[in-house]
Amino acid sequence: MGTEKLRSCANFLENSMPYFAMILLQFGYAGMNVIAKLSLNGGMSHYVLVVYRHAFATIAIAPFAIIFERKAQPKITFPIFIQIFLLALLGPVIDQNLYYAGLKLTSPTFSCAISNMLPAMTFVIAVLCRMEKINMKKLRCQAKIVGTMLTVAGAMLMTLYKGPIMQLFWTKDTLHSKNNTTNYTTSSSKDTWLLGSTLLIISTLAWASLFVLQVRPHDN
Repeated sequence: MGTEKLRSCANFLENSMPYFAMILLQFGYAGMNVIAKLSLNGGMSHYVLVVYRHAFATIAIAPFAIIFERKAQPKITFPIFIQIFLLALLGPVIDQNLYYAGLKLTSPTFSCAISNMLPAMTFVIAVLCRMEKINMKKLRCQAKIVGTMLTVAGAMLMTLYKGPIMQLFWTKDTLHSKNNTTNYTTSSSKDTWLLGSTLLIISTLAWASLFVLQVRPHDN
């Protein structure tokens, strides 16, 4: 009995690792948004932020790629080069630059909420590219369509409506201080909020296209 319980626990942990990893990833993603927002409010350009982010990522990942993946990779042909170019264009250039530009005009919470449109956009693009089949008789497809509609509706609601800021007892003086008046007015104005929302939606669309393009070569 003891051996069977250990095996079942080991199987549970092994099967649950991807889900735990995704949960930890979301915590890291939220922390990244907060730190990026502070950097942008401090005067850093979103172009510079993207360059620094990928420079440090390259330094951290390059040794592993050179040591473990160097001999296993196929030769770079012209089609592969074009695919890499499009992935770089959709990812660092369009996605992240527009995302940080939209983050600067909105808020970390709103940016994370808009990013929740990613599964819906990926599903729509996959359907248009005939990578996903729709069968309305299946409950799975019905759930995907309903989820897509609710996600888009929620994103549009957050884009078109911006309620008052929630003030906590330790933030009342900070929100009304002279030092933060300019940043608060800029980020809360209707024009900048709508522009930031549009940039975030385009960024999420590029992100979804990035996922579809990554899967596409394997299907061929």
